[in-house]
Amino acid sequence: MIPIRVMIVDDTSAVRRVLTQVLEEESDISVVGTANNGLEALEKLPRLTPDILLLDIEMPGMSGLELLRELRKMQSTLPVLLFSSLTERGAMVTIEALLLGARDYVTKPSMLGSAGAARDYIRRQIVPRLRDILGRTTPIDIARPAAGHVAAPIPIPAIRLAAPGETVLPVDAVVIAVSTGGPNALSEVIPALPGNLPVPVFIVQHMPAFFTQALARRLDQLSPLHVQECTKASVVNAGEVWLAQGGVHMVVEHHGDETTVSPAEGEPENFCRPAADVLFRSAVVAFGGRLLGVVMTGMGNDGMSGCRAIRSAGGQVIVQDRETSVVWGMPSSVAEAGLAHQVLPLSGLAGEIVRRVGTTRPWYTPGNAPHAEAPA
Repeated sequence: MIPIRVMIVDDTSAVRRVLTQVLEEESDISVVGTANNGLEALEKLPRLTPDILLLDIEMPGMSGLELLRELRKMQSTLPVLLFSSLTERGAMVTIEALLLGARDYVTKPSMLGSAGAARDYIRRQIVPRLRDILGRTTPIDIARPAAGHVAAPIPIPAIRLAAPGETVLPVDAVVIAVSTGGPNALSEVIPALPGNLPVPVFIVQHMPAFFTQALARRLDQLSPLHVQECTKASVVNAGEVWLAQGGVHMVVEHHGDETTVSPAEGEPENFCRPAADVLFRSAVVAFGGRLLGVVMTGMGNDGMSGCRAIRSAGGQVIVQDRETSVVWGMPSSVAEAGLAHQVLPLSGLAGEIVRRVGTTRPWYTPGNAPHAEAPA
């Protein structure tokens, strides 16, 4: 097996050393070189030819952001995994880096207590992401075929399309699940939605609180729709985009003539908090089948059971395709379960959302809440 070739770019020698030591312990990973800033990294890249960069953001000389801008100018497709600080400023800069094309990030812990804890953190947080971004399995998962054995073809996911005559309910809300690669994907989809979108949009992006706040601000700057983080119970209006706060779930409810969105406590689901399944289930209770579920790039299967609930209620589901996903985990789980009406490239998601929602139909009127309407 050809190992993953990693280049580490960080201005702290101790960080470079421990990262190198831990990564080199993995039989399928090789550290091909290090650099202490972006400029040195650019000089070494042609010679080292790494498969992926493990990149610090704030460095003297040339920062990680500046390096990403240079890579974009070069039209480089080299994957980048960020290793950034969990601070408010660190979050804002990390979001900018993700919007510039970095695939994912791992937060630098402020204090781990021991060298052993630091090594364990790197092994748990960084190693799996390197493999996922490059579509690799762990060495223990790779079965060596016997001589003459022909591997079975990978099955094509069964896509359950709407049958002729199947009732497709109008859409009164859009719910989106996204994780690894999400900020960059959302920055393409949400700004492409029109300012007159007649329904609200609710998003779960797997991120810590500092990062969801920064992401909401940046998407709001880029979009004709108003994007905001859900930090308290709030009345929902058509054309608003609500992003779940990191560390807590988000639920949608009806109270009398009002629809509200709120943070919600609870145990993690699918190892996630916020979890898309929590949001999706609450939306089904609130809107019945008058929902469009969208599952985008990300690891794991969060959103799959929520999509099953949407389909059972008569709602619609679309997912991002493998080719444009950083990690085709979450959308794959939905597609392979036969729950997706369509599997689309990232560039096609916004247009399909608009097509399925429409732009002229008014949102439901007070006293005629969608959860109380009988299916057509």
